[in-house]
Amino acid sequence: MESTDLNWRLLAKRQWPLALSLTGIVIAETGSISTAAGWWQIPGVLVICAISVLAPRRPFDAALAAAFAIVCAALYMRLLGIAFEPHFFLSGVNVSITGAAMATIAVLVRESSHVRAIAGTLLVVAAMITAEVLGWPVVSAVEYREWEPDTTSYLFGACIMLVLAIGTGLYFRARDNERASQLAASVAAAQNSERMALARELHDVVAHYVTAIVVHAQAGQLNREAAEQVLPTIEASGYEALTAMRRLVGTLRDGESSGPAASSSLVDDVRSLAAESGLPVRLSFDLEDAVPQELARSVLRLVQESLTNTQKHASAVSSVDVALSSSDGVLHLAILDDGVASGVPVGGSGGYGLVGMRERTELLGGTFSAGRREPTGWTVRADLPIS
Repeated sequence: MESTDLNWRLLAKRQWPLALSLTGIVIAETGSISTAAGWWQIPGVLVICAISVLAPRRPFDAALAAAFAIVCAALYMRLLGIAFEPHFFLSGVNVSITGAAMATIAVLVRESSHVRAIAGTLLVVAAMITAEVLGWPVVSAVEYREWEPDTTSYLFGACIMLVLAIGTGLYFRARDNERASQLAASVAAAQNSERMALARELHDVVAHYVTAIVVHAQAGQLNREAAEQVLPTIEASGYEALTAMRRLVGTLRDGESSGPAASSSLVDDVRSLAAESGLPVRLSFDLEDAVPQELARSVLRLVQESLTNTQKHASAVSSVDVALSSSDGVLHLAILDDGVASGVPVGGSGGYGLVGMRERTELLGGTFSAGRREPTGWTVRADLPIS
């Protein structure tokens, strides 16, 4: 979980509140420096604060560096005989170092594995304790000549700050995990939606032409004299199937539209589908509203799949009625045939035709129904909002 790939722009966006806060604290602390030697604390403080700001890039390494820098700062302050003014602790560290250490622990708990988080936290805590021990001889001689500090209160305060730092890291870790889970779920849903869309296109488009090939091939086998007449139709259907397959491959490779776009005339497109099907189709149109291209494309898929189902599942078909009308902003589509169920469908059945049509209609906010007619035949109806 090390965030080594966090670039500088994202780091600045994420860490600027901490950097601004530490900068303000350091500036405020400089006002309490009363001697020239006291300014020697500034380099160590700046290094420790900078490490805490950069910690998200390499949290565990930052914890190691922060622990080392805290000890080094306390050590050279001890050698120079300069005392940090105690605030949170008995001696050895000031407010800015304490805040930087807490921020480093929080980032470590948030970003690193459990083992590294525990190890890094212990190292930072040990460094703070070491700084207290190193700074005590200098601070005690100045600050505690007339009264003894309450060790229990300072220890309790230190524990509170440690719990606060760890708790902050755990909170952000839980929030990051929740966001990651939501993102994974969103990606899975998008992938599933894309697979379903491709499955519908594959079933609606390719299966239509393959069914036409099988139907005409069977007709040619039954009537040898008519075999030569159906060969051009089989060839044309084969070319259309190849074109549809290339279009689907283009969708997978380039994200282009997976189906042919509707032309400027939905009526002409439906007439073309009816002519290609080879069925005795009777058309009825009463369109009062302009139909958008995307909606027209979906209507063509519904008509195409319905005619394909009639070819596959029905025999003795004397008429197929396709009615397309609009009123009050709703497009009404009805496909009715009078065929008799043929038993075994041509080329077998995947059972996804009606499912795909229902999904396509509901995705557009419409309603879909399909069922048997009396005494024979099948009905498909779809009502689609135009806008």
